[in-house]
Amino acid sequence: MNFKEELCKKIADNTNFSVDDIYKLIEVPPNIEMGDFSLPCFKFAKNLGKSPQIIASELAQKLNDIDFIDQIKTAGPYLNFYLNKEIFCTSTIKEIIKEGENFGHSNIGKGKNVVIDFSSPNIAKPFHVGHLRSTVIGNALYNIYNFMGYNSIGVNHLGDWGTQFGKLIVAYKLWGDKKVIEEKGIEELNRIYVKFHSEAEKDPSLNDEARHWLVKMEDGDKEALDLWRWFNEISMIEFERIYKRLNIKFDYYTGESFYNDKINNVLKELEEKGILEESNKAKIVNLEEYNMPPCLILRSDGGTLYHTRDIATALYRKNTYDFEKCIYVTAIDQILHFKQLFKVIELMGYDWYKDLVHVPFGLVSLESGKLSTRKGNVVLMEELLNEAVLKTKSIIEEKNPNLENKDLVSEQVGIGAIIFNDLYNSRIKDVVFSWDRMLNFEGETGPYVQYSCVRANSVLEKGGEIDFNNIDFSILTDDASIQIIKLLYNYKDKIIEAGNKYEPFILTRHLVNIAQSFNKFYHDNPIIVSCEKTKNARLALVYCVKTVLEKGLSLLGISTPNKM
Repeated sequence: MNFKEELCKKIADNTNFSVDDIYKLIEVPPNIEMGDFSLPCFKFAKNLGKSPQIIASELAQKLNDIDFIDQIKTAGPYLNFYLNKEIFCTSTIKEIIKEGENFGHSNIGKGKNVVIDFSSPNIAKPFHVGHLRSTVIGNALYNIYNFMGYNSIGVNHLGDWGTQFGKLIVAYKLWGDKKVIEEKGIEELNRIYVKFHSEAEKDPSLNDEARHWLVKMEDGDKEALDLWRWFNEISMIEFERIYKRLNIKFDYYTGESFYNDKINNVLKELEEKGILEESNKAKIVNLEEYNMPPCLILRSDGGTLYHTRDIATALYRKNTYDFEKCIYVTAIDQILHFKQLFKVIELMGYDWYKDLVHVPFGLVSLESGKLSTRKGNVVLMEELLNEAVLKTKSIIEEKNPNLENKDLVSEQVGIGAIIFNDLYNSRIKDVVFSWDRMLNFEGETGPYVQYSCVRANSVLEKGGEIDFNNIDFSILTDDASIQIIKLLYNYKDKIIEAGNKYEPFILTRHLVNIAQSFNKFYHDNPIIVSCEKTKNARLALVYCVKTVLEKGLSLLGISTPNKM
């Protein structure tokens, strides 16, 4: 039973508000003494012509016959509802047992496509820590939207076109060695790219030469395109290796170059609709009246830019996928870029501009500060993953040296710790790596939640078979059990909230709360006891916790080992 929804229906019958309106008003009190649900009555006052306190008091009288509500209390303008513990417990546990890992799944997005553009590293540049956030936030949203019933379409919009390739071609011709690049891959490409910027500061003509090579690429020059394809092949080998370790797959790798043959139609449409202007021999869309700088479409030398290709990308995605939403997961410093892009789509007359969503996030750094490929100050993603795995393995060697599959567990826990650490706070906050905090098995971390799963799994192995058809639910009405069951019940709402707000941390924090409540339950309530009824009921609850925690972690992109 969806107790919240059923309660909203009862309240709707006694007010002139819709179920949806009331659903948004219902709150979950911060502590159990204040009830299981709380309804603030302020918004009813204007329509009903009464004070919120009087409305709360009158509603309490009208709603006193709901079978799953034990008690209703008023607290000034608030109406607090106390669920019947046994009915609540029985319904929730039965639902989890029935649905298994699908518990919490919804059909909100049934028949709807949502495109999620994430990760998108630049070809021929190292996959570094700065790419982490887009990658893991985007993957979590991809999984969450699928779980909400949408058809998620994950697109890796690779940075595989633009001036940087002109720079790289110049760098290769001046300082490159094919054999060394074949051997060292992106590491060597990055070395000569960094060298280009260093030399261009002393000789600005190198930048002109780089722009010249980009134009040659756009004109289909064979030499330029052959080098460009080669840079792509080398880069994808490293990218795929990293994505495999992160357990991330994309439905499409359609980088910027994919849209090159669609640019002319965009330019033609902008011209026909009268929104393309000339400015200092360049072509722009003037956005001054919208308090934004002009959107540069063509440079004075005829070269295209990010905006040009992004307009073509948006049009292609709408025509191809007919999306309900198209989500761009990129850094906070690209806010203006996407405001300009969405405004141009609107000016082109497309009402679906409202379905384009920019999901910005803060910076990621180590103690050394912000990362920059131009200066060569980068921490490679693979190095970070390796470091996390090594540190995790040393902890395992110390705490559980006889553990089987230590390498696999170290990989799952170490990489899981990095992902969890990134998704633990609101995405807009900056992330600074602290190994001690991130790999702490006692704190609010990935290893802590994984360990809670492992502990639950161990209890289930020791406890033996559970008779799911013969559970005495009255045994699970103590405060520690009910606290867990309430959190399990709210799991579905947290997933939906995380998806609607594009904030995976809402789910991450909820999983921590479940793990903490479970560990309190584990310490307070003996599980493997002589009383078969008590043991069976508590094992059923442990099974539910394990099921939800494991699936919740997988939605975040994190694997759970069987033992730790």
